[in-house]
Amino acid sequence: MLSKVKGKLINFDWRQYIVYIAFVIVLIYFSITLAEQGFMTTHNLLNIARQTAMISIMGVAMTFVISSKEIDLSVGSIAALSAITTALTMQAGLGMVTGVLVGLSTGLAIGFVNGYLVTRVAIPSFLVTLAMMMIARGLAMWVSGTAPIPILSDSYIFLFGSGSLLGVPILLIWTLIIAVIGHVILRKFTFGRETLATGGNEMAATYSGIKTNRIKMIVFMASGMMAGLAGMLYAGRLQAGRFTFGEGDELSVIAAVILGGTSLFGGVGTVIGTVIGSVMIGTINNALILQGLDVSQQMVVQGIIIILAVAFGRKKKKA
Repeated sequence: MLSKVKGKLINFDWRQYIVYIAFVIVLIYFSITLAEQGFMTTHNLLNIARQTAMISIMGVAMTFVISSKEIDLSVGSIAALSAITTALTMQAGLGMVTGVLVGLSTGLAIGFVNGYLVTRVAIPSFLVTLAMMMIARGLAMWVSGTAPIPILSDSYIFLFGSGSLLGVPILLIWTLIIAVIGHVILRKFTFGRETLATGGNEMAATYSGIKTNRIKMIVFMASGMMAGLAGMLYAGRLQAGRFTFGEGDELSVIAAVILGGTSLFGGVGTVIGTVIGSVMIGTINNALILQGLDVSQQMVVQGIIIILAVAFGRKKKKA
């Protein structure tokens, strides 16, 4: 019996649980050092949930993209453009439902273009989405005239921003819904297995009958649509569409995904890990603010976190 337990401990791969271990350590550390600043109060914890909701939602879709061995750098800019198109549609008097559909369609359309250029024109996703990041941001500035577009609908603000149900922030509810859907699809549906197979070995996946280009097209469209939803949540929370929404979010999203245990080299992905990674980054940023550190110092810490996550999360190659 003792030898079996010892064998299990030796074979235990702690790397796949690094984000959970680190998250617990971070919580314990800051709950002690920032006790007087109210770090562990319900108000502050819910504030962290609100602040990380958009990153978590985009991270769920990005998990699929990176698991398929691709990358999407345009999500932050898509969020801004979708927020602007939603706000402009509602400002034109077309109603909340139409505004929501337009916002989601904006993200979906850009995701389709990204997927088409990657799968049909064979341009590397890094270059495609880097260019789209600039195009979408430029369009957001252009159509808005660089001015904020106010949202006056109380229903929209409640459903996509500052509302709460039974004391639970609506942004947290959105995060949980998207995370559960993403986790179930990745783990229980054929599409999830095919996405991982595509990222693990695209040639082998193709020979086994998986339509890898179709998989990649869908994950890019999903990424665009979730970025569109994130932009609408930004607009609901701040009651306006702004071209500045999502600036730098692509790095935070990718950091959350990699920190959560998804392999940057494809074939391995975890939605739950991504959400934990997002919340962990948000928790650290929140704690740094409570400690009086500024944004530049937060960026330094976030960069160190990414390096450590990749370094400790990678498995050593067998000789």
